[in-house]
Amino acid sequence: MGAGKTTLINQLIMSKPANERWALLINEFGRIGIDAVLVTSSQDSRTTNDIAVREVSGGCICCTSQLPLQIAIGRLLSEHHPQRLLIEPTGLAHPRELIRQLSAAHWQTALKMQAVITVLSAVQWQQDKYRSHEGFQAHVRDADVLVINRYVQLNADEKQMLQAWIAKLNAQVFIIWADCDYQTTSNDIGTINTYLATLSEQLAKPSQTILQQRIVNIAQPKKSVISLQPLSNSLANKPLFNPSTNDNATQADKEIELPYRYHEKQQDIVLAGWRLPAHYVLNADKLQDWLLTLPNWQRIKGVVHTSNGWLQINFTPDSLTTKTVSTQVDSRLEIILQASTGQEDVIEIKVDWEAYDRELMAIVIFIYS
Repeated sequence: MGAGKTTLINQLIMSKPANERWALLINEFGRIGIDAVLVTSSQDSRTTNDIAVREVSGGCICCTSQLPLQIAIGRLLSEHHPQRLLIEPTGLAHPRELIRQLSAAHWQTALKMQAVITVLSAVQWQQDKYRSHEGFQAHVRDADVLVINRYVQLNADEKQMLQAWIAKLNAQVFIIWADCDYQTTSNDIGTINTYLATLSEQLAKPSQTILQQRIVNIAQPKKSVISLQPLSNSLANKPLFNPSTNDNATQADKEIELPYRYHEKQQDIVLAGWRLPAHYVLNADKLQDWLLTLPNWQRIKGVVHTSNGWLQINFTPDSLTTKTVSTQVDSRLEIILQASTGQEDVIEIKVDWEAYDRELMAIVIFIYS
């Protein structure tokens, strides 16, 4: 979660041959579609890159019902006929379970699975809560390719410790040290091209992880208790749509009345998301200050209309990134709060969501029609 998967997807897209059709399936843990915008900031860029993008929201595709995954893949294959399909699961996904699902007999004639690529943030690895977490280790254990980023602060001894830790979990994994950021001008073209060529080469290789087909028993998580609520609107007196709590469909694709907010608890995290009409303009500085004061936040992402224009927001505890994007149909904001500090030490996060609604609406500085 927040390791840099979206950045890697953009890098893979850059390596796509011009004559190939690709498709991208994005699994969002939350219920408001944002990651597709983080990958491609406009529909024009998606068309230019000849990439079809589809989202499956509302939980890990490996943990929830397989039906949303089956429908999404089926539609991508039948409607777009891609030559390559990239699947980006959530950072909380179980790699082996997803591999098992995609190994089902009915996919054998339609899909040929290849490299399993994992992104590892060296900044996260330095923290014991990540390094000792079974889910964090599972992504390394079941990877064919491990892309290590954010490692510049590691000294030589720490890099050796990291490599030894990886080898203990997965001695066969192919490691790529991501020593360039394609979005900056600080890297020479040769370095970028070499990095992209290495990524592209690994995409075409058969997966040893999949070939081994190691069968494991994966504990099924308890079903989440979902609370979907309309955002209290202090700026307009009109009824708001209240979607059914039994509906697992992606809220991003529904015709709901805005402004809108949902919140829920899944596993050991709390998620919340807001959608606001495009004509609500928020004070950019106050919005950032408000977001950073939220309790125990682990990830904040969004695409929001602000006083500085339309901004893409992508915050992790070790990285605060904003970038200008093109005009969107509405503003979308999603937060992930940590609900526990360990397997036994559980913290009950009690949030007054209506108070948060009022605070967010107070940041709106202008509404135009």
